[in-house]
Amino acid sequence: MEIIKSFKCEICEKSFSRMQPLSVHMRLHIGEKPYKCKVCGKLFSHASSLSVHMRIHTGDKPYKCETCGKGFTRTSDLSRHTRIHTGDKPYKCDTCGKSFSVRSNVARHARIHTGKKPFRCEICGKFFTENSSLSMHLKIHTGDQEYICELCGKLFSVNSKLLEHLKKHTGEKPCKCEICGKTYRYKSTLIYHARIHTGGNPYKCGICGKLFCHSSLLSTHMRMHTRNKPFKCEICGEFFSQNSNLFTHLRFHSGDKSYKCEKCGKLFSQNTSLNRHLMIHTGDKPYKCEICGKVFGQRNHLTRHKRIHTSFSHTHVNNVVN
Repeated sequence: MEIIKSFKCEICEKSFSRMQPLSVHMRLHIGEKPYKCKVCGKLFSHASSLSVHMRIHTGDKPYKCETCGKGFTRTSDLSRHTRIHTGDKPYKCDTCGKSFSVRSNVARHARIHTGKKPFRCEICGKFFTENSSLSMHLKIHTGDQEYICELCGKLFSVNSKLLEHLKKHTGEKPCKCEICGKTYRYKSTLIYHARIHTGGNPYKCGICGKLFCHSSLLSTHMRMHTRNKPFKCEICGEFFSQNSNLFTHLRFHSGDKSYKCEKCGKLFSQNTSLNRHLMIHTGDKPYKCEICGKVFGQRNHLTRHKRIHTSFSHTHVNNVVN
């Protein structure tokens, strides 16, 4: 027998079979919260929500995982947890088809495709895709840096940044490409690299059509068209389109050269400059001319070399025409 839902919310149009559930539902819209926690004073719109909340204070976790025995205060938390054991990922991204075990992760992931950054720093105006990223960013303004590197004394606002930094001292590169075997310090760098093999560049510039493997790279690229340079050096007043370029620039003022070559001891202000320098010692020449096969240690040397072929081609054409 079909249940008739004749009571309808005029705000969101949700329907109910009885008036009482509709009255309870209306509290969500009007903000009414008549149920108060006697321990911490927090207010709730439903008695059931207060009951679940009270378990935080009592430590009661009545819902147990049958696989590992872990306890939870809510059935929804238990259901989400069991997907770790089953591998079930029922929530799918409509754009790329990627699956997730938690619904909220789909919404967070979708911002990669839309480029939406709803969390804004009230101090500098920078936007973020996640609230946790904004919280970490705010520590830059507050100066809260509680994590210290015991090797060089450098301070960090987040423990994860300290752990990433330590890999520079140890030389550890735990992230390995399964296709070509190349190793990286960070998983994010490996993900970027992997798209070289897969050809995954899903982000397209609407102006020039250039493709990018990450939405942040597209956002940075767009500043070339808009000529937007939001990052300002407070010392000399020069503006930059990327925050990383500003940090690199600041080292010229401070004289900071924190990247050291372990072979000869030479210091550099940029990690990229150190990596380029290391090719002198290793003899590595990763840039190859597709026309003649000659290899180079630096990309700009390859670019300069290609002009030989371009110049020869133009001269040859002119000779033929004449």
